[in-house]
Amino acid sequence: MRRDLAYLEDILEASDTIAEFIRDQDMESFLSSPMLKSALAFQFTIIGEAAARVAGDLRERHPVIPWAKAKGMRNTVVHHYFGVAWDEVWRTATLDIPTLRSQIAEVLRAEFPDSNATLEW
Repeated sequence: MRRDLAYLEDILEASDTIAEFIRDQDMESFLSSPMLKSALAFQFTIIGEAAARVAGDLRERHPVIPWAKAKGMRNTVVHHYFGVAWDEVWRTATLDIPTLRSQIAEVLRAEFPDSNATLEW
């Protein structure tokens, strides 16, 4: 169970990092920045790896979390790097990541109430 805490904290931290990276950006500036695209791809890799490693019973207790989608985004940016739909990455970063972050914070509150993770944004 301790490993699950670390994986959930990794997802939270990567979500916060994505939010920091895209603050004050728009899709046009994102699409024109190879460095920013690479940075987001790496954070999505972290999220996907961590989501895939969370224990099955914990994932089953929290079916609202898009575990498979998180893993799928990681697979997309890792295995199809030159064919990544960067506009989809932007939409995921701006629309889905804030929701995922909130959901993961709720899981941490429920499963690890004594965690020192920064749950509030």
